[in-house]
Amino acid sequence: MNTTVTIIVTIASILLLLLMWGVRTSNKLIRLRNQADNAFAGVGAYLKKRYDLIPNLVAAAQEYMGHEKEVLTKVTALRSEAEKPNLSNEEQIVLGNKMNDALRSFQVAVENYPQLKADTHIMQLQAALNEVEEQLSAARRTYNAAAMKYNNGVQLFPSSIIAGIVGFRPKSYLDAVGAERDNVDVKNLFRR
Repeated sequence: MNTTVTIIVTIASILLLLLMWGVRTSNKLIRLRNQADNAFAGVGAYLKKRYDLIPNLVAAAQEYMGHEKEVLTKVTALRSEAEKPNLSNEEQIVLGNKMNDALRSFQVAVENYPQLKADTHIMQLQAALNEVEEQLSAARRTYNAAAMKYNNGVQLFPSSIIAGIVGFRPKSYLDAVGAERDNVDVKNLFRR
């Protein structure tokens, strides 16, 4: 009888320890997920700030850039698309990447118009946009660090067991895209 009680107490203790570990691990994963979501919200705030600057920049540049209507139209269309409610994180990431490319095209177009480079309003707007881009880049790095910690918790053993049971899924990273990854052609920069 004494050995039966010992076995039952041992099994109950092991089950209790496993339950406590499972709850602790689940809480840790929730905390990490919330940190990643909070960091992504920071990215969203800077994207909103960037989207709010775009109409002023486009309006100021339109009078000079009649020939670059396609670039202006693309930037404006992407901004309108970004203002749609209830965009998923993935849709926001894709839109942000498209906007990066469109704004890069816009900045290249501005370089071709000396009048634009001399316009103080345009220069102030571009400086504000550059500042927002730097803040956005920092927010992306913060999000990616939080997403990495969360993904490690979700994917590494033994916490991956609890993550699978509870339904935690890895977060996507905000990767550099297109021209952000390309090497800079220094020869072309000095040809101007």
